Amino acid sequence: MALDTPENTRESLPFEPKGKKAKAPKVPATATATASSSRSSAAERRRNLSLEETRIPDVVSKRMVRRIIGFSGLPSGLGILVFFASYWVVSNDLFTLPTSAVVLASMGCFGLGVLGLSYGVLSASWEEAEEGSALGLAEFRTNAGRMITAWREGRAKS
Repeated sequence: MALDTPENTRESLPFEPKGKKAKAPKVPATATATASSSRSSAAERRRNLSLEETRIPDVVSKRMVRRIIGFSGLPSGLGILVFFASYWVVSNDLFTLPTSAVVLASMGCFGLGVLGLSYGVLSASWEEAEEGSALGLAEFRTNAGRMITAWREGRAKS
């Protein structure tokens, strides 16, 4: 199978490493304890370098956090507000509220908050230079497509 077929090509993530790292040469089994300790520190340095290369840029992560606060924090705060408002209504005998209605309204708001976590991350622009739109519908489509493609490639490799 050729490497340039449409099934094997995908748009890489903006913060994804550009190429494969060369593997370190294997140390013979007769190496001493000092060689194994230096080998572990070299592996640690490679791991740190790899983490630095794959780290999400600060601009993008701050953009994601702002969107998470909006799309998750507001519905979750509304769920808490529904709970306290219903308690106030019932305790002041304004009218009776069924307990199931309060639970369903609160759970609905918290459910929207959980969905907002994922949408907040996926609707943010992953490009450092692009801010993205207010609702992030186009960014969501792009990022969800990237994620699904990466999952499919990972499943095909294993």
